[in-house]
Amino acid sequence: MAEQLSTSKCDSPLLQAFVDNRSILVKIAARITGCRSRAEDVVQDAFFRLSAAPQITSSFKAQLSYLFQIVRNLAIDHYRKQAMELKYSGSEEEGLNVVIHGASPEATHINFATLEHIADALTELPQRTRYAFEMYRLHGVPQKDIAKELGVSPTLVNFMIRDALVHCRKVSAARGEPA
Repeated sequence: MAEQLSTSKCDSPLLQAFVDNRSILVKIAARITGCRSRAEDVVQDAFFRLSAAPQITSSFKAQLSYLFQIVRNLAIDHYRKQAMELKYSGSEEEGLNVVIHGASPEATHINFATLEHIADALTELPQRTRYAFEMYRLHGVPQKDIAKELGVSPTLVNFMIRDALVHCRKVSAARGEPA
């Protein structure tokens, strides 16, 4: 199949050099990517980059070197991206066989029951200790801010959080749940 190139002249000498040497650029990209259709994509990407680039007024040899370097760099980037995708992707069949731990109804029920027991254990704590624990562990508020709000030292807040955690672990252990 013969390539059909436009015989009209481009606005830029660099784009004209690109059009005149397109088949060579595709061959360069194909050597790196290992596939002619991917090489065509690389060359097309290079063309779009060049059409948005500022005008370069240098020798014809420098323009060709610039074109070859752009295509080479894009082909290498494309090859690296493809290798990364192959490394971390699998077939659709592999995806269907992935085991999702904790997705069974039984596991969901156990997790929900554990959360209810921990919530009950927190209600057994003094209000200030419970508040400090919830603000720190659930809402991510820094201990120094909790100390300022409660009017106590950060060390005391640290002890309150520790006491609440120990209490929750004791309740979980008494019920035979994982801590």
